[in-house]
Amino acid sequence: MKAMVLKKLRNLKENQMPLELMELAVPVPGKNEILLKVSVCGVCHTELDEIEGRTPPPRLPIIPGHQVIGRVEAIGSKVNSVKTGDRVGVAWIFSACGVCKFCLAGNENLCPAFEATGRDANGGYAQYMTVAEDFAYAIPEIFSDVQAAPLLCAGAIGYRSLRLTGLRDGQRLGLTGFGASAHLVLKMAQHQYPNSEIYVFARSEKERAFALELGAVWAGHTTERAPHKLDSIIDTTPAWEPVVEALANLESGGRLVINAIRKEGDNHSLLNLDYPVHLWQEKEIKSIANISRRDVKDFLSLAAEMNLQPQVQLFALEQANEALVELKAGKIRGAKVLKID
Repeated sequence: MKAMVLKKLRNLKENQMPLELMELAVPVPGKNEILLKVSVCGVCHTELDEIEGRTPPPRLPIIPGHQVIGRVEAIGSKVNSVKTGDRVGVAWIFSACGVCKFCLAGNENLCPAFEATGRDANGGYAQYMTVAEDFAYAIPEIFSDVQAAPLLCAGAIGYRSLRLTGLRDGQRLGLTGFGASAHLVLKMAQHQYPNSEIYVFARSEKERAFALELGAVWAGHTTERAPHKLDSIIDTTPAWEPVVEALANLESGGRLVINAIRKEGDNHSLLNLDYPVHLWQEKEIKSIANISRRDVKDFLSLAAEMNLQPQVQLFALEQANEALVELKAGKIRGAKVLKID
């Protein structure tokens, strides 16, 4: 099979192409696993974090990709929930122990043994991959493969972020950064909180214009102040500055939810916090750690209910490096998806 493989960590600023196109053996599913013939795989900013060394170290060499859609090609001897030919998806959560206090409480995203697709186990930048049947998801028929791929991470993590804001209908929501995840969050918020105004902060003029097209009531630069204080803000950026700026835009008692695995740059020199401006008045900061299977399942149901259609840019598997470089450069309008076949 063809696969795009990461052999060592890279810095994309040095114009190095991080992934190598290779011919590998098709993997064999274990007794509780399925073999998936991959149709498409979304490209996520988390892949940049993996490649440039900001996540826990990936298992090298590794095939990235954790927004995977495909058809079941073969099943292990003890698989009983799916059958050959079924269309399923694979998300960021590849496995969890199932017995720790976090898993037993439904918070398997916090499991110490959490494994991530495309970081700890081979992912979807390939023609085939294997995954345990319990970590594969039926995809609603309403979505094409291409439409479904971004829902598995950008959508699911956006869903978790929105839920953790604690937003109530009529309260004001801010979105810092406006890429694959944020544009889906905006649509979800419009559906779930129809009386809430949505404000967007983004460095790119194109991203701000895109946000207004989708119904944001205001869009400004990351460093600007919104015309009103905001009850909740979700940060989807890779940088520290937007976090500090978002805190200054929060209403008293407001909550900032940070939807990122790691932040770029020097943590200390960039955190210019002024306590009265940024943290006083009982403001909260909440981080997002991974996603659970419940997040994926619940979000896919919601996405089908509202016919959530992500904006997508298509690339061939062999163009994975190009897609990543564009993502690094901030050339974003919706989500980038690799078409494998």
